[in-house]
Formats: sequence, C-alpha cells, structure tokens
Amino acid sequence: MIDETQLLQQLKSRNHKNQAFKALLELYKERLYWHIRNIVKSHDDTDDVLQNTFIKVFKNIDNFKGDSKLFSWMYRIATNESITFINKKAKQLQVSNEEVKELAINNLTSDVYFEGDTIQLKLQKAIATLPEKQQLVFNMKYFEDLKYKDMSEILKTSEGALKASYHIAVKKIEAYLTNN
Repeated sequence: MIDETQLLQQLKSRNHKNQAFKALLELYKERLYWHIRNIVKSHDDTDDVLQNTFIKVFKNIDNFKGDSKLFSWMYRIATNESITFINKKAKQLQVSNEEVKELAINNLTSDVYFEGDTIQLKLQKAIATLPEKQQLVFNMKYFEDLKYKDMSEILKTSEGALKASYHIAVKKIEAYLTNN
C-alpha cells in the first residue's frame, strides 16, 4: 500500500505529478467508479463522472490542505460531481432529480454492465425512494462498506447523524421491499 503522505508530496511535485497521478488512478479508480455508479446508476454516465472527478482532482491537488485523508477528499469530489451530473441531467430533460434517478433505474435492465437480478433491481428502486442524503449514506455503508468515521469526513456530518440516517434508510428500504 502506498503511503498517502508520500503520494501527496509526489502529486504536488512537478517532476513526479504525472507518475503519482497514475498511481492515484490505479489506487482509487475502481472504488470511485462503484461509488459514483451507486449514485448515477448508468455505466456510461459513471465513466463520464469518474473522468470529471479525476480531472478535478488533478487540477486541484495543489489546493488540498490535508485536513482530511486524500481518499475522503476524492470521495467528496466524486459525490459532488455525481450530484451535479444528476442536477444537470434533470435540468436538460426538464424533470426532477427523482425522475432522473427513476429513469436511470428503469434503464438498468438494458445496461449491459448491470449484472443484478430482480432482487437487485428491486433494491435499487427502494433506494431511489430515499432522500438524497440517506441514499448516499446507505450506498456508502451497504455497498462500499465504508466506516462511519470515513463517511463523516466525506459528507461533513457527525458519525451519530450518519448512523441514524443509515438506520432510518434500512427501515424505509425494508418497508418498501415488504410492500412491493
């Protein structure tokens, strides 16, 4: 495992930036892909958002102060880029964010990269009924198995609030799955 402090120094150094950025891509590309994918649903959209995320990271790495882990900072960028993407798409289609997410879930069955079954599709529909913050918390905990401490850094919320959000989200999802 690469030392984050060392990687950060290399990312901020002109001579090593490109090489360090390649290492950063290798290190976090897959995890960020799945984080974004849980939010925007579509593989193609995820690729676009992931690319935008890494462009932002590359351009803004010198502004990273180290107040949080590099990983948390990148996750926050990926989360914001995903939400921005959904907002833009909603505006383009002149529909609500919820309708964009619903559309994405309905298109999952035709997405060649979606390997889920009927139960997985039902779970995605249940998650889509949650408020945005609960969706993020649920996805990060359930699918990505992030620790509350890390989620707290990424979402700038207390661990207690995150635990409560996750608990409420689970109850709502259970209710949805029971009733549908």
